[in-house]
Amino acid sequence: MIRAGRQHLVRTLADLAAQQGVGIDHYTRLKPYEAPGFPKPISSQGSRIRLYDGEQVDAYLLGKPVPPLPEADDDGDLLDRRECAALIGVAPDSWKTYKRDPALIKARVEAGGVEHWPRHAVRAFQVGRPGRDAPKPGRPRSTGDQVPRDQVHGLVAELLDADPTISAATVTERLGVHRNTGQDALTRLRADRIADHIAAHPALTPTEAAAQLGYPAGQVRRATARAETVLRARHIAPYLADVAAALHRAGWTTKQAAPDVQFPGDDRVVAALVLDDDQAPAPAVVWDERYGWRTAASRRHPITKGAVPPSEGEGVRYLAGGITPPPGDVVTALTP
Repeated sequence: MIRAGRQHLVRTLADLAAQQGVGIDHYTRLKPYEAPGFPKPISSQGSRIRLYDGEQVDAYLLGKPVPPLPEADDDGDLLDRRECAALIGVAPDSWKTYKRDPALIKARVEAGGVEHWPRHAVRAFQVGRPGRDAPKPGRPRSTGDQVPRDQVHGLVAELLDADPTISAATVTERLGVHRNTGQDALTRLRADRIADHIAAHPALTPTEAAAQLGYPAGQVRRATARAETVLRARHIAPYLADVAAALHRAGWTTKQAAPDVQFPGDDRVVAALVLDDDQAPAPAVVWDERYGWRTAASRRHPITKGAVPPSEGEGVRYLAGGITPPPGDVVTALTP
């Protein structure tokens, strides 16, 4: 790192070569910077560009004792991407996304051709990261989720924006929610984004789209399967909207509402339309991409759980006409 107040002393290998009056190619072939006693780089280990403290280099070249750098951390220290990532506990590649934060963009400093950020700016960013104030990793036993359910989706979206590789365990820790809650939100978000990416690049498979979005292969099996289902749901959406309009024209709904589309098990599309008029022939109708249309006995829970479809009887009746009969045929099949 570049210690506070020492940015003006930063030198690159090209600077050191010019100081010795030789070309950079010649200098890197000789590698005088690897001689015993030569000051160590101030850039982080593995950095492509080596940076040195000029005061230390000058002392070495004059045969004087090399002065030590300050050891205590200072808010004015300048950190490169690896050091920023280490400070907030994420992988270095994740910083590529984090650094897009407006505050970090404003605080960015270039030294020796390398991006750096002040320690205080990185700490301030860390404090403001979503879910960081969860009192304990995960959800405490015998308590509910620490974040209201209607906020979970948005907060997980922020975490995923910042780190595409984030795991359900990390979401659980950051937000203080049950692991199942975090996993479900993460799967849904990734599936939707994979579907969006495929819509923009139709030649991609879900697996390829997930890889381009930076999602680890071991974490997205459910998300890629769900993405395929999401794409099918988007394809069928106009048809379902037409059926909703036909049912409204028949007078069985008081307002033309959009179908409630769900993905049971992430692998199939099911949609429900509540018929809220007192004269409607059924409380609701349900469309399943495997079986077509049927009536439902409940307005509150028209879509039953489980992979096995409900049997006919007790308000359930399967309507003839195939999987996607014309909207008018659905109305005809329901007409008493």
